[in-house]
Amino acid sequence: MPSRKKAITILTGSLGSGKTTLLQSLLTHHQLTENIAIIVNEFGKIGLDHHLLRQAEEKTTLLQGGCICCHAREDLEEELKNLLFSSEQGEIDFDRIIIETTGLADPAPILFTIMTNPLLQHRFVVDGIITTVDAKNGAMQIKNHEETVKQISAADIVALTKVDIVTTEELDLICAEIIRINPTCKIFHVENGNVNPSILNVERKLYNNRLPSNYQLPPYNNTSHIHSISFAFLQPLNWNSFGVWLSLLLYAKGENILRVKGMLNVGEAGPIILNGVQHIIHPPIHLSEWPENTKVSHIVFIMKDIPPTLLHQSLFSFQTFLGTEINLLHVHCI
Repeated sequence: MPSRKKAITILTGSLGSGKTTLLQSLLTHHQLTENIAIIVNEFGKIGLDHHLLRQAEEKTTLLQGGCICCHAREDLEEELKNLLFSSEQGEIDFDRIIIETTGLADPAPILFTIMTNPLLQHRFVVDGIITTVDAKNGAMQIKNHEETVKQISAADIVALTKVDIVTTEELDLICAEIIRINPTCKIFHVENGNVNPSILNVERKLYNNRLPSNYQLPPYNNTSHIHSISFAFLQPLNWNSFGVWLSLLLYAKGENILRVKGMLNVGEAGPIILNGVQHIIHPPIHLSEWPENTKVSHIVFIMKDIPPTLLHQSLFSFQTFLGTEINLLHVHCI
């Protein structure tokens, strides 16, 4: 039976990375078939973006006066309930809500707000996080702004904007930088602000993007405090034992796990898709079969202030209980 929950997409990205332009394009696209409500969070006393969006979409709500992740959580909760109530009263009709965050937002507390409220959890499902990255300035923002790294870490889809104004070399570099942070995301190229509504359909698969062979990894830096590390499991995993290990990890270090994402062989016909941000783990998705050309059971962690060796040792010390050999695939400092 199909889910009757209404979908929520979180749209995040650095200041000036093209979130509002992408939304405008999306809402006026002739192939858009869903009814969409918008919640816009703007930083500052006078919001502007919602006026731009209101030209294309009447069901636009502004949360004003601060970042949605740190100040306006109750506002967000209240607004989602108001939209739900209006829908049930027949006043508005929508299939999906898009929450546009400020450029300073960490998406994790937004997820937490929705997924820990019993009513919201029962009536909504967060089915994707889209992060806009400016192809021209993204590399600089990754280097200088931790928020940008967090937003890319949490992304299911990265919408790479302004690709029409960069050289091939610049495009290759920013794609490699995104893959280095989050090898499991899908990258959409957005030219002249135009985007197809298909970007909203997050596929239930795990991308395993590889860095281009000519990409020069920066030298490993022990002082870097953000790392990504990935492992492959060579045999079917004991799911219960893995759940115990992951629970212990998140209990002790959840705040510093920016992202965990995996496609795991637990001995069934298809894999389990595991997806989490900080303490929040989405309900695992059991696929009926393995995606085409994908048979590798693996998991990726993006973490802050956790030495990769610590996670490595912890997982390998549990190897006997997990029932599988484990291979370390890569460690990158960000």
